[in-house]
Amino acid sequence: MNKEEWMNTVETLLKANDGASLETATVPEVYRAVSRAAMADIYDTWESCKKSSKKRVGYLSAEFLVGRAVFSNLYNLGILGEVRDWMKERGFDISSFEEIEDAALGNGGLGRLAACYLESGATVSIPLDGYGIRYRYGLFRQEFENGFQREAADDWQRCGDPWSYRREDESVLVEFSDFAVRAVPYDMPVIGYGGKTINTLRLWQSEQPGSFDFAAFDSMQIDKIAKDNVRCESISYALYPNDSTEKGRILRLRQEYFFASASVQDLIRKHKQKGLPIEKINEHISLQLNDTHPVFAIPEFIRLVMKEGLKFEKAFLLARSVFNFTNHTILGEALERLDMKRVRKLLPEIARILTKMQARIEKEFPSGKLFLIKDETVHMANVAIYAGNKVNGVAALHTEILKESTFRDWYEVYPEKFLNVTNGVTPRRWLALCNPELSALITEKIGDGWQADLERLKELEKYADDPEVRHAFAEIKYLKKQQLSEYVLKREGVELPPEFIFDVQAKRLHEYKRQLMNAFSILYYYFRIKEGKEPNFKPTAFIFGAKAAPAYWNAKGVIKFINAIADKVNNDPEVNDKLRVVFVTDYNVSYAEKIMPAADISEQISMAGMEASGTGNMKFMLNGTVTLGTMDGANVEICEEAGRENEYIFGATVEEVKEIKKNYNPREIYNSDPELKRIVDTLDDGTFDDQGSGMFRSVKESLFGGWSADHYLVLKDFRDYVRVKSELNRDYGSEEFFAKCVRNTANGGKFSSDRSILDYAKNVWNL
Repeated sequence: MNKEEWMNTVETLLKANDGASLETATVPEVYRAVSRAAMADIYDTWESCKKSSKKRVGYLSAEFLVGRAVFSNLYNLGILGEVRDWMKERGFDISSFEEIEDAALGNGGLGRLAACYLESGATVSIPLDGYGIRYRYGLFRQEFENGFQREAADDWQRCGDPWSYRREDESVLVEFSDFAVRAVPYDMPVIGYGGKTINTLRLWQSEQPGSFDFAAFDSMQIDKIAKDNVRCESISYALYPNDSTEKGRILRLRQEYFFASASVQDLIRKHKQKGLPIEKINEHISLQLNDTHPVFAIPEFIRLVMKEGLKFEKAFLLARSVFNFTNHTILGEALERLDMKRVRKLLPEIARILTKMQARIEKEFPSGKLFLIKDETVHMANVAIYAGNKVNGVAALHTEILKESTFRDWYEVYPEKFLNVTNGVTPRRWLALCNPELSALITEKIGDGWQADLERLKELEKYADDPEVRHAFAEIKYLKKQQLSEYVLKREGVELPPEFIFDVQAKRLHEYKRQLMNAFSILYYYFRIKEGKEPNFKPTAFIFGAKAAPAYWNAKGVIKFINAIADKVNNDPEVNDKLRVVFVTDYNVSYAEKIMPAADISEQISMAGMEASGTGNMKFMLNGTVTLGTMDGANVEICEEAGRENEYIFGATVEEVKEIKKNYNPREIYNSDPELKRIVDTLDDGTFDDQGSGMFRSVKESLFGGWSADHYLVLKDFRDYVRVKSELNRDYGSEEFFAKCVRNTANGGKFSSDRSILDYAKNVWNL
């Protein structure tokens, strides 16, 4: 549509749906009208892309952290500027769309990566469709009450969902032993940069099958109707139900099978509708399992193919040529292990398929070294490796750990299955959109086109020694800090002077990510500044963004501890001209879009060997932020690309961690370092109050108690951490520091999700 057609469509939609004009409509009303106008504009292209005869890829993921769609979609269609200008002429500021909820259908990196991959698939013209769950309430809305995390329902559909179409006619039935549920698909367009390819994210909503039970209503059996509705609809209520109870474990199992079954049914049905033989399905589709949550898709595929007439062995081998598995973690708690008794009870047919698969592997490998089911527990990662074609890690270091340790027995038998695909992020959202000022500078220096060919950023490197470009980088960073500072003041009530260094750790809250060590470092500087030991310390604002899983006690304890530190530091006139601390509320994609461009320091401080890859580190890097981190995950490759001398690296390496842990005694470090001991003791000496919750004592005990004492080497790495942190503080503001910022952006090309998807297409999906 041209500009006039766009204007007319938006006005027509406002009148028809809301009885309003652009001048009188509310922000949500205008948002819905603009979004629906875009949906009308792309309809023909979208339908045409669905009919492509190319081999299609299905990306199955429990999480899709898509964020707010309107800006990225208009940008990728090439009309964001025009729409903004037209609306400005009519007195409407398009930035007010920031009031609209994020679609928080994910927890962190896993879901955000999935969203990046879908966008990149469309950008590089690969038929890549996503499959997941349309959670009614997303993850959760995070609130702080006296510094404690509290969870509230995240009603992301509060302003409607204009970017989805309900496809009632393509609903499928998912059956459990005790009841059946209807899976209703909602299709969301995934628009590639330039708008030439539009793929689909299909999210399933659980509903009660059949029509309304009027007989039950007529006899006033209201409780029965409500109970039946809740039983079905609760499956897609919220991401990751608390599985610390039996009911929670059952609900999580239902969730995983629900979307796996619905997705596989959908793919097989579409294949059959084309008149193609079932035994040739591997020539037309490839399926990527994003971690272990969708692994039920494998036995479900085998079950459904057997219903089409294939014997088990043929069905198994067909599955092996269709499915691929991405591992995102070495954490045992995330490598799902399910109680086989529970599977048998709820999914008897799936249990029979898994048992057949176990019998097959016993026959093939009678030693018992390789297994799918052991001690009445089904190991979902093992199922994915055995019955899949390819298995990939998400960073070079991570993949080596999988081969040498986590899945060593499998790698020895199936070395050809294992490969690496380093993660990436979309440069459209994470540079072009969130940092238009830096994007304009890049385009001025190297020309346009880098948005879809990020390797071109390398042309910037020659400007690292150009004082004018360094100065321009510094000015843009200051501007982004001003913007973030204003937003934080409005949202959190905390003032962050943009003259301060912005030191950011924004990621999921987990003990291995060591937010606790960062908190200890703040107290280290706090006490030293109070005692006059840091006269040259450059003022620093420590910014945290994270959510802790509702049942993760110690993670929530760390949040409370950081908020207690923030309260002390920010209200102490002796130090608050040098230190500020803020833990932002409800960290999400849209908050990240403001934080990433404003950060001076990117904290990537997990214990070496724990972070599979990270993608936040890549987003910071693209925006000219130096990494303060360990040689872990993709930090290793960031150092390889930008040069280790342009980052700030500390801590034990993977090899050193192995040696340290053989005889590690954290109490010796604690007792031999009075400064560190004083910091650790603030957890239980009355310096901070956890209001009788016992959280702080629990966090302290994790450093000393039992076999897992200081499992993530917080005390061991602390001294090296503050040494390098102090070095960074001294370097900040120098000409060479800003040269490092330029070099980081210039060498971020490898970390485009476009490159990642092309790697998958060539080495995994055989497109």
